[in-house]
Amino acid sequence: MGFKMRKKEKFEKTEEFMMRMKKIHKKAEVALKKSQEEIKRYTDRRRSKVEEYQVEDWVLLSTKDLKYQMKRR
Repeated sequence: MGFKMRKKEKFEKTEEFMMRMKKIHKKAEVALKKSQEEIKRYTDRRRSKVEEYQVEDWVLLSTKDLKYQMKRR
């Protein structure tokens, strides 16, 4: 009975797998970042500047799309 050392080959394969997974993860991360930037650029191109209002500013509102019911008395 003695101490049995694990085969070094198993560790090498594990490290190869780990390195391969890290490379794949990095590629996926870069691809997602690039895709995110492209979508943002496309969206911002169609976006218009919005006026910023302050508290107590007067504004005109349209009631065209508001649904309301008149109560009869």
